[in-house]
Formats: sequence, C-alpha cells, structure tokens
Amino acid sequence: MSAGGALTAAVVGLGVGEQHARAWARAPGCALRWVYDLDAGRMERVAAEVGGAPARGYEQILADPELDVVSIATFDDLHFGQALAALRAGKHVFCEKPLCRSLDEARALKAAWAASDRRHLACNLVLRAAPLWRWLREAIAAGELGQVYAFDGDYLFGRLAKITEGWRKDVPDYSVMQGGAVHLVDLMLWLTGERPRGVHAAGNRISTAGTAFRYHDFVAATYTFASGMVGRVTANFGAVHRHQHVVRVFGTKATFAYDDRGPRLHRSRDPEVAAEALDLAPKPASKGELIAPFAAAISGARRSESELQHELDVIAVCVAADRALATGRVEEVEYA
Repeated sequence: MSAGGALTAAVVGLGVGEQHARAWARAPGCALRWVYDLDAGRMERVAAEVGGAPARGYEQILADPELDVVSIATFDDLHFGQALAALRAGKHVFCEKPLCRSLDEARALKAAWAASDRRHLACNLVLRAAPLWRWLREAIAAGELGQVYAFDGDYLFGRLAKITEGWRKDVPDYSVMQGGAVHLVDLMLWLTGERPRGVHAAGNRISTAGTAFRYHDFVAATYTFASGMVGRVTANFGAVHRHQHVVRVFGTKATFAYDDRGPRLHRSRDPEVAAEALDLAPKPASKGELIAPFAAAISGARRSESELQHELDVIAVCVAADRALATGRVEEVEYA
C-alpha cells in the first residue's frame, strides 16, 4: 500500500482497460499507481487524464513493492501468463475475461493463488453488476420462478469486423465461447447456483468465410445438470444484430425473458395475461463496476475460496464446450 494507506493498482492494457483505470482512480480508498500499454501515445493520454505513471514494461510493475493490485486488460492469450506472474509477485489480480484458456491453466492459477497466501483473484464478468441480473438471482433463490428447468443464453456479438480485422483473428485458437459467451455461461452458473456435468456442442464459420478469421464464429453448446436442468448457450459472433445478450430462464412457476423487447416476467400461461415488464438495467454503467467491490473485498479480507472456484468453474465449462466441439461427442465437464 502507499504511504497514505491507499490500495494501489496498476492497469495493463488500455483498450477496455481505460475503464479499469478510471474505476480504480475513483474507487474509495484506492490509488492508480501505474498504467501500461503497447501504444505509448494511448498510455501517455490515459496517464494525463486519469492518473498513474506510465510504466516501461510489465516487469517494472511487478517489481514495485508498494503495488497491491494488477488489473489486466490485455489480449485473451496473455491473461494467464500475466495473472500467474502477478500472483507469484504477491499481487492481487483483477482480470478481463477469459481469466485463462485451459483447464491446466485454471489449475495452475489455483495453485499459485494458494501459494500466494490467497491473494484476491477475480475475473471481470461484469454482467453480475447489472441491476437486472442481481434481481433475477435473488428472485430465483427466493423461489419466484419455481424449479428452474432450462436456461437459454445467446451472446450476439454484432461487431463482425472485430474478429475479421481486429486482434482476435491473430490469437492462436481463439474461442468465441471463452471470448464472448463466457458472460452467458457465468450467468447460467451464477443465477442458478448449479454447475453442469456434460456438454455437447456444434458450430460453424459461415459468417466469416473468406476472411482472416480462422475459427468457429458460431457455437451452440447444450449442457446437462444433475438436477435435470438443461442449459443452452450460443456464441454468435456473426449475427446481423446489434450487440446484445438474450436470456430466457424457464421455471415451473414463471418464465423470465430478456431480448429486444426488454426484460419481463411471465407468471401465467393464459394468453390474455400480459407479462410483467421489469424496469431494471441489463447492463452495468461501465466495465469497471466490479472494481470497487473487488477493492473493498481486499480491504475487508472478505473474498472466499468458493468465489474463486466459481471463476475457475466458468472457464472449465467453456473449455468443455470447446472440447465437445472438437470431438463431436458429449464431453464430461472437468473442474479445476
């Protein structure tokens, strides 16, 4: 910590990470100490506007004895190595999704976390911060939907150029499940409190045929659960649609739906009974909304092993879908 007792943070990667930097700068009891990006001009601009000193490199950041937290917002294939190095350097880690990209990496992070005296490690699965999903989680827990028997989630990316022309096309083995649908997988587990046993997946790359993108741009994964619940999650990066998350949760007492018509709750099968509209925001105010709670958890030593396990479970569930896509078989979900 700084001499004044503030929790100090560094942000690495200043695309989405610029929102991290702004969130750390305004979080109570926190101070932005370093910013780093490969684009020197962007780094200088963010430092001038938000604060923090421009760093010469990641090694300089990790070597700082007064730094508490590393906030990672780099390309997907860099997250694991940077998070692992930060834990080994004794730093807390807040990381963009995906936290890592394989079960072996998840296990390595869990081991490094245990060896680091259980420093705080979290992934920015930011939909959890939105009022709509917080309400739905409480409603499911309270039994308002009855027994949940199906979860449907569609990740409509709506920004095709980002995978055909942006950095994603250059990431080895880029996964649209891990890079996008991970948000819906997180909601499926977080809302229901369950984790799946098996998965089957199918996909294609019709929307990106003839482009520089080499991987499946559409994947549909169907998960089975011990309770009998079935989950269906799609990563649809080629959709001719605005960027949106579409979610339906089916229970024995009510059905929740969120799509272009907005969020609503059906409490009756009678076609004359209108669904109840829900005036709740489906997105957080910014991609930095989970940073202040993360900082508060560090200060209060409140984060538990079960919360870290959830982060690793989300990765395991996405990885299992990618494995099922590759084998064409139903695959058991292995957990870290």
